[in-house]
Amino acid sequence: MIIQSATYVISSPDYTKCPKPDRPEYAFIGRSNVGKSSLINMLVDNQKLAKTSSAPGKTQLINHFDIKSLKGSHPASSPGGGAVKTYSQKDVTPWYLVDLPGYGFAKVSQSTRRQWEQMIENYLRKRENLINVFVLIDSRHSPQKLDLDFVDQLGKWEVPFCLAFTKADKETQKTVSKNVKDFLDAMRKTWQFLPQSFVTSAEKKMGRDKMLQFIEDCNKEAAKAENE
Repeated sequence: MIIQSATYVISSPDYTKCPKPDRPEYAFIGRSNVGKSSLINMLVDNQKLAKTSSAPGKTQLINHFDIKSLKGSHPASSPGGGAVKTYSQKDVTPWYLVDLPGYGFAKVSQSTRRQWEQMIENYLRKRENLINVFVLIDSRHSPQKLDLDFVDQLGKWEVPFCLAFTKADKETQKTVSKNVKDFLDAMRKTWQFLPQSFVTSAEKKMGRDKMLQFIEDCNKEAAKAENE
C-alpha cells in the first residue's frame, strides 16, 4: 500500500458527531504514553499528522484523519530514466484512521475519565463502518492487567481488533520477544483464538509494511462485501 495523502478531518466529542460512515475505518487506542501518535505518523509517513506529547492524556476526543491510499508498492522509474507510472482516481482507496483517547493513568478527574470511557465505548460499539481496532501495547513491559482487561472487554463487545506492540527498538530483541510471548500466553488463558499481532517501532519503521498490508486486505474485503 502506498499512502497518497493523510489529512486531519475533525475531532468529535461523541460518535454521533463523527464524519459520515461512508468508508472503512481503523481506530488506534492504547494506554497513555504508549507511543500512539508516533506510530500513526510512521504509518502514514507524516510526522506532523497526529500530535505527539510527553504528557499522557493529550488526546481527549475522537480524531478522524482522511487517508487516501494506492494498492501495491512504490513504483520505480525505468532503468532508462523513464516516467514513473501515474494513477487514476479509480486506483485510490479512501479510508479513515481514527486516533482515540488513551486509557490508563491520565491525570483527569473521575467524572472526566468516566466521560471518556463512555465516549470510547459508544464509538467502539456503535460506529458502523469500524473495520478494526489496533490496540497498542508497550513491548518494553511485561503484561499489564489494564491492557488485558481492555482486550477482554473488546471481546465481550465483539469488536474486531489486532495488537500492535510498540517501541520495540527501546529494548533488546530478547526482552521484546519475551514480553510479546508472555502477553499472548496470558490471553490464551481465556481466548480460544488469538488476534493478529504486529511488533513495531516508529523510529525504525518496523511493522509498517505488515500493518498497511493488513489494512489493504481489509479494505478489499470491505469493498467485496459492499458489491455483493
